[in-house]
Amino acid sequence: MKIATYNVNGINGRLPVLLKWLALAQPDIVCLQELKAPQEKFPETPIRDAGYDVIWHGQSRWNGVAMLSRIGELHETRRGLPGDPRDEQSRYIEAAVGGILVAGLYLPNGNPWPGPKYDYKLQWMARLDTHLETLFDLKAPVVACGDYNVIPTDLDVYKPENWKDDALFSPEARAAFQGILDQGWTDAIRHLHPDERIYSFWDYWRRSYERNAGIRIDHLLLNKAAAKRLKAAGVDTRPRGWEKSSDHAPAWIELADERPKGKNERTRRC
Repeated sequence: MKIATYNVNGINGRLPVLLKWLALAQPDIVCLQELKAPQEKFPETPIRDAGYDVIWHGQSRWNGVAMLSRIGELHETRRGLPGDPRDEQSRYIEAAVGGILVAGLYLPNGNPWPGPKYDYKLQWMARLDTHLETLFDLKAPVVACGDYNVIPTDLDVYKPENWKDDALFSPEARAAFQGILDQGWTDAIRHLHPDERIYSFWDYWRRSYERNAGIRIDHLLLNKAAAKRLKAAGVDTRPRGWEKSSDHAPAWIELADERPKGKNERTRRC
C-alpha cells in the first residue's frame, strides 16, 4: 500500500499537475494540503474520474485539506483538530480506509516570528500532540501525514543559517515536533534514510529546485502498528520539475500487507 502526502499549493490551479502525478505514481491513499478553495469549489468530479474516492475540508483563499483513496471508500472520523472550538481554519481531516487510520494535516506556518501567527502555530502543535497521543496506541496502523511546516534538524535543510530566523526552524517548533516523536511515532523517511539529505520543498526563487536548495517539511509519522509494516519511503521529486507545479513534492511511504520478514527496502525516489 502506497500512501502519499502532497501540498498542492492551490488545487484548481495545479489540477493538471495533480492528475498527471496520480496517473504516473498511482498512490493508494493521498493527503492533500493548501487547497486554497472553498468547499463548493473543490474539483470532485475529475478526481473521482481518476479513480479516487475523496473527502475534503475546504476554505476560501487559503488552507484546506483533502484525502483521496483508490482502495475503497473513505470513512471520515474527524474534521478539524480538537481542542479549540473557536478555530475555524481548515487544517485537519481524518479517515479510516483499508484497515488503516489516516490523519491528514496542514500545520500553520507561523511567520512572522515572533507574533500572533507564531503563537497560533505553537498552540496548534500542542493540540496536535494531545490528539495524536490518543491515536498512537490503537491496534490498527495509524499514519499522520501532511505539511508540518517544521524543519526537524539541520540535516533537513540546505543551509541552516538561512533559516535561523524562520518559524519553520525555530527551537520551540522543533522541540514540539520532537515531543510528538517522543510519544513513539516513527518519522518514516528519516527512519529509513537516517543520514541522507532529502527535501520536499524548494522555493520558486533563485532556482532553488535546480540547485537542490530545499527543506524537508512534509512528514509521514507512523504508530507502532504502521511502523512494523514500513517497507519504503521517500520523496517523488518529479512533479516539482514540471511546469506550473507546486513548490512541494509528494512525500510517500509503502506499507507491506503484513510485517516484512526481510530487510527494509530503502528507496529514495520513484
